[in-house]
Amino acid sequence: MRIATWNINGIKARLGLVLAWLEQNQPDIVCLQEIKSVDEGFPRSEFEALGYNVETHGQKSWNGVAILSKLPFDEVTRGLPGDDGDEQSRLIEAVFSVETGVVRVCCIYLPNGNPVDSEKFPYKLGWMDRLNAYVEARLKLEENFVLLGDFNIIPAAIDAKHPEKWVGDALFRPESLERFRTLANLGMTDALRTLNDGPAYTFWDFQAGAWRRDDGIRIDHLMLSPQAADRLQNVVIHKDTRGMEKPSDHVPVEGNFAF
Repeated sequence: MRIATWNINGIKARLGLVLAWLEQNQPDIVCLQEIKSVDEGFPRSEFEALGYNVETHGQKSWNGVAILSKLPFDEVTRGLPGDDGDEQSRLIEAVFSVETGVVRVCCIYLPNGNPVDSEKFPYKLGWMDRLNAYVEARLKLEENFVLLGDFNIIPAAIDAKHPEKWVGDALFRPESLERFRTLANLGMTDALRTLNDGPAYTFWDFQAGAWRRDDGIRIDHLMLSPQAADRLQNVVIHKDTRGMEKPSDHVPVEGNFAF
C-alpha cells in the first residue's frame, strides 16, 4: 500500500497539478494539507472520477486537511481534542480495513508558530502537546498507525540546506524540537530516517530562488507506530513536482508499506 502526504497550498490553485500527479502515480491514500477550502467547496467529484473516496475537514481561506483513498473509509475523525476553543482545521484521521487488519491514517497540518514573540508560538507548542497525548492514546491500540503531514518541524540540522538560517525560527526552536523528540520517544518512527541518513528536503520557499539553489528543508514527515514501521518498504520524495507549472512550495512524500 502506498500512502502519501502533500501540502498543496490551496486546492483551487493546485487542482490541475494534483489531479495530474494522481493519474500518473496512483497512490492508494493521499493526505492533503492547506486545502484552503470549506468542505462544500472542495472539488470532490474530480477526485471521485479518478476512483478516490474523499473526506475533508475544511476551513474558509486557511488551513484545511483532506484524505483521498481508493479504499472505503471505515471511520473518520475530525479535529484534535484537548481545546474546545480551537477552531482551526488541522487534523483528520481515518481507519481502513486491509488483509492484515486495519490501517489508521492521521493527516495533520501542524501550526507554523511564527513569529515566536506572538501568540502563534504558544499555540504551536500547545498543539504539539495535545498531539502527543492523542498519539500516546492511539499507540495503546497497537495498530498500523501512520501519522503524516506538514509538521512545520525541521528535526535536525541535516534536514536544512542552511540550518544556521533557521536558528530561532519556530520550526527549529528547542521547544519545538523537544516536543518532536517526545513524539519519537512515545514509539513513533520517522519513516524517511529509517532508510536514508543523508540530506533530503520536502519544501523550497517561493522566495529568493530557493528552488533553483536547492535551498530546502524537510518538514513533511511520516511518523509510524511500531506495527507500521515493521511493514515499511520504502519512502519516496516526489521532488519533480516542485519544478512543474504552478507548483506548491511542498512536494509529495510517499511511504510504501506491506499492508
